[in-house]
Amino acid sequence: MFLDRFVNYLQFEKRFSPHTVLAYRTDLEQFFQQLNHPDEEAVTHPDQITHHQIRNWMVALMDKGNTARTVNRKVAVLRKYFKFLLQSELITDNPVAKIQTPKTTKQLPVVVESDKLDHLLDTGFADDFAGTRDKLILELLFGTGMRLAELLGLKESDINVYEGTIKVLGKRNKERLIPINRELKLVIDKYLDLKKSEKFNNNSLTLVVTNKGGNAYPGFIYQKVKDYLSTISTQKKRSPHVLRHTFATSLLNKGADLNAIKELLGHANLSATQIYTHNSVERLKSIYKQAHPKA
Repeated sequence: MFLDRFVNYLQFEKRFSPHTVLAYRTDLEQFFQQLNHPDEEAVTHPDQITHHQIRNWMVALMDKGNTARTVNRKVAVLRKYFKFLLQSELITDNPVAKIQTPKTTKQLPVVVESDKLDHLLDTGFADDFAGTRDKLILELLFGTGMRLAELLGLKESDINVYEGTIKVLGKRNKERLIPINRELKLVIDKYLDLKKSEKFNNNSLTLVVTNKGGNAYPGFIYQKVKDYLSTISTQKKRSPHVLRHTFATSLLNKGADLNAIKELLGHANLSATQIYTHNSVERLKSIYKQAHPKA
């Protein structure tokens, strides 16, 4: 079904991250498994796939409890897969072209209240290596808006304390420089001194490491963020991405230009950044209702 060929295209031409490539492969393998169900006629070539089979797969996903958003994401993977096959002249018809995806409600980004987050960053961490490392994690996510994968990929050499910038390797291997504030500089300096004094055997050049000096991993960062945010928030979402949303919303609420926020976040186009304007509008409505005599 040309899956390996498609995966190579994603890796080497589109330069998708390993995480994204794995997600694409998994979705397609699940789709192929559905196609070759014992009750169905076996499919051996993509040209044999029809839009009816894709619709049946979508219905099966919904029946298993998948949300419309999840189904749409999986269909988007199929769109890219069949587009690649068409461009490579491996098929003559695109069955996804006849597919209508289920409607989804637009969800506003979840954010943390700035005053609570400020209080946590000022008082919520121990003064040892682990506490300073944990504070650095939250300061980086909230202070720069970087993604979880970008945080994990940071090297000590990516930090330029003198110029006050961090070099981040984003999606599709695009580099960007993000300015860092004075407080974050101080945390970085303290952390690096403590990290050096720990004298870890592996001497990892990765910035964020575990208590034993190993490279941090997604579950490690996610759990740290969840644990600390649980002390100041009762909302269900307490992930690293919530801090990215909080970073962007805070900038917008204080008058930052939307294009500047787009560059800081590493978005490919402005439409991805505009979701934060909805949060800003809701904030203005709230202020209006509280302050205007006729509200």
